[in-house]
Amino acid sequence: MLKHTLGSIVVLLSPLSTSSLSRLLHLPREDVDQTFDDLYAILDIPEDPTHPPRLHHPSFRDFLLNKDRCGDFWVHEKEAHQILAAGCIRLMSHTLKKDICEMHAPGSQASQVESSRIEQCLPPEVQYACRYWVQHLQRGGSQVHSDEEAHRFLQAHLLHWLEALGWMGKTSEGIQAILALEAYVLVIKSPNLHAFIHDAKRFALYNRSVIEQAPLQLYCSALIFAPEKSIVRRQFEKYIPPWIQMKTKMQETWSAALQTLEGHSGWVNSVSFSPNGKKVVSGSNDGMVRLWDAATGAALQTLKGHSGSVSSVAFSPDGKQVASGSDDETVRLWDAAPLGSVGSVALSLDSKQVASGSYDETVRLWDAATGAALQTLKGHSGWAKSVVFLQDGKVEQGLFVSNNWVIEGKERLLWLSPEYRSTSTAVWNRIIVLGLSLGKVSILGFEEGLKLI
Repeated sequence: MLKHTLGSIVVLLSPLSTSSLSRLLHLPREDVDQTFDDLYAILDIPEDPTHPPRLHHPSFRDFLLNKDRCGDFWVHEKEAHQILAAGCIRLMSHTLKKDICEMHAPGSQASQVESSRIEQCLPPEVQYACRYWVQHLQRGGSQVHSDEEAHRFLQAHLLHWLEALGWMGKTSEGIQAILALEAYVLVIKSPNLHAFIHDAKRFALYNRSVIEQAPLQLYCSALIFAPEKSIVRRQFEKYIPPWIQMKTKMQETWSAALQTLEGHSGWVNSVSFSPNGKKVVSGSNDGMVRLWDAATGAALQTLKGHSGSVSSVAFSPDGKQVASGSDDETVRLWDAAPLGSVGSVALSLDSKQVASGSYDETVRLWDAATGAALQTLKGHSGWAKSVVFLQDGKVEQGLFVSNNWVIEGKERLLWLSPEYRSTSTAVWNRIIVLGLSLGKVSILGFEEGLKLI
């Protein structure tokens, strides 16, 4: 008991309260409290149980990890990490589930969920486990094999884990963990596990944007648009909701494109890798220079200042600065550390009204005879790409496509992955037809009724 608790305090990657640590280690709270009371000479135990115990002095950590100097209280560092790794996996396996924050709506936005709700549904020890279990596995030094605990956890809870990270705002950390796990697991000794992790990497990178925005789309868009032979798709296809059907056959395997970096609102004119290959810089017609993490696709920094299109970007040889050239006739050096046009129209069946969807996030109604503006409908968070009238002459409040989402009324149903973003859209009853830029057509069918996860 003493070595378990003391060892955990020494090697924790982020402080945890006594109550959280007891749940992570699956030990009675009273026993952990008593053990810490016995260690008052080296531990600072706060009166508030929600505050973490700490070593009196950082040098105690080095002392406790030194077998020759410490003696009876010696902490075996690798064993302590192994204990925490096992505790993390056990806790996540018992806690994580689909729609853990009980949002129900598949288009629920992570940015609109109160932090108190996330903390209630994902308490500190669960968030800790989600963020650090892979690091503890690595630092524990034991090899991870197919069909063992870590593999079984991923086979059962990969989507639940990614969902939790999405609500926590830690999707990029999750992708980094998958990359680290792929490098750590040996292909020769664990081919099945390595293949699963590799496919999970492709799945997470491809869907990073929507996991960050709307984590419940993991069970909708992410699975629906995954390749037919994707291991993750086959493992979790039971989660695909019955109210949507993909009428068009998907490609069999992942394409060469690893991920899509989204954020610019105009043409991207120039991109460049940093000298060490860890960052990407991009310049766009929107006047912005953006820095990205090349491994995870995370947006690192948006550099604003140009008043015109950015035509060229480049890193300095040491990777510490970025230079950008713009149509505003300026070149800028940056520290690398840190009403639109109409998109669609529709004519009412009696030819008396026209509806237009615009890039300025509005739908407008016009008198077809006089051209007078009748009404402006606001509420979209992006380009209103498709509008249609119902047979009673009212503008469709059912299915439509806007800002890369299939929407019904005000409810976001399905995020469209980059390859399925249409240049034209047609809606008939519960069918959406997407005309794609490469000459393909995709057909999506939706059943009636409230769409709940």
